[in-house]
Amino acid sequence: MKRVGFKMKLKPGQEAEYAKRHAELWPELEELLHESGVRDYVIYLDRETNTLFASQKVEGESGSQDLGSLEIVQKWWAFMADIMETNADNSPVTIPLEEVFYLE
Repeated sequence: MKRVGFKMKLKPGQEAEYAKRHAELWPELEELLHESGVRDYVIYLDRETNTLFASQKVEGESGSQDLGSLEIVQKWWAFMADIMETNADNSPVTIPLEEVFYLE
């Protein structure tokens, strides 16, 4: 199983809304993530910088960042675009992170 880490940026003052929207994650999106092999997906917030850090384990070669061509993912991006830094297609600006240490 592959481990993936990346960071994103939340707009100031949107911490509670971001948490609320993820607490109400659409069931069809959750199902897609599971079907795609995404496991142990967690997102952390650094409140000092509004940086979101995401970590996930992936069965296979692709993770959540590879699902952007699917309609439900594009709808989620549009739903989240008002509270995050995004690209022109509403996808969140994500920066892959290099794993430098792992302890199991």
